[in-house]
Amino acid sequence: MTGKTAVKPGADAAEPHHTGHRDRLRDRFLEAGDTAVSDYELLELILFRSIPRRDVKPLAKALIAKFGSFAEVLGAKRSRLLEIGGVGDNTASDLKIVEAAGRRLARGAVAKRTPLSSWKDVIEYCRAAMAFAEREEFRILFLDKRNCLIADEVQGSGTVDHTPVYPREVVRRALEVSATAVILVHNHPSGDPSPSTADVKMTLDIIAMAQPLGVSVHDHIIVGRQGHASLRGLKLI
Repeated sequence: MTGKTAVKPGADAAEPHHTGHRDRLRDRFLEAGDTAVSDYELLELILFRSIPRRDVKPLAKALIAKFGSFAEVLGAKRSRLLEIGGVGDNTASDLKIVEAAGRRLARGAVAKRTPLSSWKDVIEYCRAAMAFAEREEFRILFLDKRNCLIADEVQGSGTVDHTPVYPREVVRRALEVSATAVILVHNHPSGDPSPSTADVKMTLDIIAMAQPLGVSVHDHIIVGRQGHASLRGLKLI
């Protein structure tokens, strides 16, 4: 006898320490749901798929620190994700796929219901689609006479603080899709959703042009990282 500890045939001398961590984190998520894991842990669960043999906790924390939140990591441009050490093509692609899946899920919740009776879904969808974009986008939700969603279209994108909006084009498109009402949405990349004087004026211009043609403007929602603002809720329209 040499006194050496026997090793089972085929067994590794030692498993990486993160192997057990992955199993424990997956089990916690599956047993208790997403509320049982933090933002960086949820990000780890995604990274497990594209980086199978490395401890991804440091990378998950680095991504959160760089972009600010789980949602902002998913919303970051692919080129910016690739600037982070440890993020390769597969990882960046996986993150953008998860972002797209989240948008599709949120849009489905809006499309299957009457938007005015499920305002929370509308807000969640708009924030998922636009709140973390790096440039301003102007989106229109077109509704029929029962306030059901006919179409959801991005009408334009601009700079970090401005998107050109043409009231005549908004109304023309509403008539093309036979909409009787619209919800206007745009984002503020600065994060602060507070409406500007220009936002209010543009909305009033659209209302003035749409009303005589039988198209109502139910609201203009502004979304940003810090929340959302409703012009109707603020009694600005």
